[in-house]
Amino acid sequence: MNDIREVADLFDKILKDKKLEKYTYVLIESEKQELNVENGEFKLMRTVFDYYTSLTVYKDNKMGSASGNDLSREALIKLAVDSESAADSSPEDPCHDFAPDQGKSVFRQGTYEPDMDRFLDRIQECLDTIKKEYPKVLVMSAVGSYDRNHWISRNTNGTEFEDFTGQYNFNFEISASDEGATSGIGWTSVTVDNLDTPFINLGDLRQSLEDISNSIHPKSLEGKFEGTVILTPSAASQFLGMLISNYMSDTVVINGTSLWLNKVGEQVASEKLTVSKKPFDDRIVCGERATQDGFISEDVTLIEKGVLKTHSLSLYAANKTGRPVVKNTGWSLVVEPGEKKLSDMIRSVDKGLILGGFSGGEPGANGEFSGVAKNSFYIENGEVKYALSETMVNGNLGDIVKNIRDISKEVVCDGGSVVPYIAVDGVVISGK
Repeated sequence: MNDIREVADLFDKILKDKKLEKYTYVLIESEKQELNVENGEFKLMRTVFDYYTSLTVYKDNKMGSASGNDLSREALIKLAVDSESAADSSPEDPCHDFAPDQGKSVFRQGTYEPDMDRFLDRIQECLDTIKKEYPKVLVMSAVGSYDRNHWISRNTNGTEFEDFTGQYNFNFEISASDEGATSGIGWTSVTVDNLDTPFINLGDLRQSLEDISNSIHPKSLEGKFEGTVILTPSAASQFLGMLISNYMSDTVVINGTSLWLNKVGEQVASEKLTVSKKPFDDRIVCGERATQDGFISEDVTLIEKGVLKTHSLSLYAANKTGRPVVKNTGWSLVVEPGEKKLSDMIRSVDKGLILGGFSGGEPGANGEFSGVAKNSFYIENGEVKYALSETMVNGNLGDIVKNIRDISKEVVCDGGSVVPYIAVDGVVISGK
């Protein structure tokens, strides 16, 4: 791999020679060691090196960017030319900017020297366990990768960040069959920085295997009713992502369409709900250390006991609206657990479903959503009855976070998020 600091020094000289007064850039080198499994057998092992650079230039309240994957001198010169040209042809907007001087910081996370033999053993161990304990499950494909990244970012305000990260990723795609009947397809993944724990015991791998095993003979739900939906951690992450986008993000705050535009400091959700983005949480693997705006990242709480604490705004949106910038542009979602066991949550449901995933269009400006329940199970009188097919769910994002019935003690930690099960009332469930 290239000496990225030498490349950065060369780039600085190129940009100085071009007399560019204000700019920010990032240079990245990455290495991926990948193992592929198809139908239970190892098929491919490869190592891939990649490079990426991005430069943003600011001139007379104009901004222009260019990027590429070539770190040669000629490519860097072209990048400088293209970025300046893009800035010259861009409209003026004084709100474009990057963070003031953040000093010089070096970040190190995860494991930078992998144990690939141990990694291979852990993958094989997981496949053997699935074959033994979940005989109806077919691992259609599985991918294990060790990803090492080294990046450096500099800007004309004086900031220099350098980051070294290394992590293991494992994901698989599964289905199940029995006596000629076949389930749909399930997928799950986990990211770790050590190999101390068998993969089968991490994230929601076991739950995914159990769910797909119980989904071979789904049934169609008859009729339409308003009931309780228990969002799995995966589905809860999906819905909270839609909530943040619809009510707290740059676009909806800038254009004034957010229904929570002037709700900071007010109760917008159940007091049971606390939602944060925490890249420094010990359960998050290789969390964000520097934002896209050039700030050192910080943990941020978006909703605390149902109270909206802040919108999730970039520096541009903050400058545009006069509202506070949030120094966090990653995900690293952490939702505080509740006090009730998942089994007790299920027993409290008269009629509803466990929602494994959601497939639908973007919610409306008012938060209304409509789509298909995926990998889901019907609940009646406190019991899980059967897997569902052809079932629709409709509701409103703002309403469901107000109508939280319970949040589970159990959480799923997959390396990128920490999320419990969330039971919400008032969702319209429609069968055939």
